[in-house]
Amino acid sequence: MDRTTPNPISVALVDDHTLFREGLREILESFGGMDVVGEAGDSGSAIALVEEAEPDVVLLDVEIPGDEVTETVARIRKLSPETRIIILSMYDGPQLLTRLLAAGIRGYLHKSVHRDELIAAVRSVYEDESRLVLAVSRSSLAHVEAPAGGVLSEKELEVLQLAAQALSNSQIARRLGLAEATVKRHMRNIFLKLNAVSRIDAVNKALAGSLILPQTRGDGD
Repeated sequence: MDRTTPNPISVALVDDHTLFREGLREILESFGGMDVVGEAGDSGSAIALVEEAEPDVVLLDVEIPGDEVTETVARIRKLSPETRIIILSMYDGPQLLTRLLAAGIRGYLHKSVHRDELIAAVRSVYEDESRLVLAVSRSSLAHVEAPAGGVLSEKELEVLQLAAQALSNSQIARRLGLAEATVKRHMRNIFLKLNAVSRIDAVNKALAGSLILPQTRGDGD
């Protein structure tokens, strides 16, 4: 069966074990339709790789040297918002999983998964922008606290990032080139997804979950 696709999925591999990265590369390239665009062994190299290649998917080991994994996830999402991040780990504790889901990962796979599961996960998160793929123990899944309402869309994140700078709906609308009514709709969706009762509450919850980055308050337009 021909597994190739017209537009290969670009994938970056981030793991501090060279042999493991080589194994991942062989698996991905053997199935066709995927192009490994680079490898990194620590968080700094991973950030540089994402900035240069802007891959469709990053396979990120949870324990690479350098920054803490949630910070690495946040920096990748800021540099390349369209990049989907799938975590690979030998550990799947519910606390870590909850934090990473809040940070915006699209998948979390235990390293014991079969190659078919890995390929399916990469294709799934690439083809469906709302898909979340988890392959973890039942005990962890039973205790994980998934983000309320699902992950915020990229436009909702943009709106919330500007709201964190104390900009009004009209100022956000002008900054993003949107109608003010559209900004209000995005804010309503944000409130629902984060179970927030106010703009400040939404911003605080997003900051706590590393959905947006702390910034100084804006001076307005």
